[in-house]
Amino acid sequence: MNKENNLSKNQQIVFDIIEKSREPVKAYSILFNVKKKGIKAPPQVYRALEKLIKLGKIHKVESKNAFVACKSSNCEISKATAFSICETCEKVTEISDKKLSKYLKNFHDKTGMIYKKYNLEFYGLCTTCKRS
Repeated sequence: MNKENNLSKNQQIVFDIIEKSREPVKAYSILFNVKKKGIKAPPQVYRALEKLIKLGKIHKVESKNAFVACKSSNCEISKATAFSICETCEKVTEISDKKLSKYLKNFHDKTGMIYKKYNLEFYGLCTTCKRS
């Protein structure tokens, strides 16, 4: 996942910050970290974030209003994400499960709603926090 992604300069800068982070990153934290690199205004960051989501390079963790780099090369892309979130340390891990993806892709309910995207967040304790 390097420069050959055909990302714009701003998109690459924003992606690098998210990819290097060990935890989900909020937009204003990204803005604070990229000011030295020429990105000065929130709309520049938000445009880069939108494009990176659309490309499947990053995902938004809705409950945290923050962003993480996609860790799965065969991800179901931005419209189908699932995360496990530790209730103690708040570590976020992308869930890559073919059965879950297939189930949700074909999911429909009694109302006839056609779902275009989903973002699931499962909460529990990670292995480190379970031991503590």
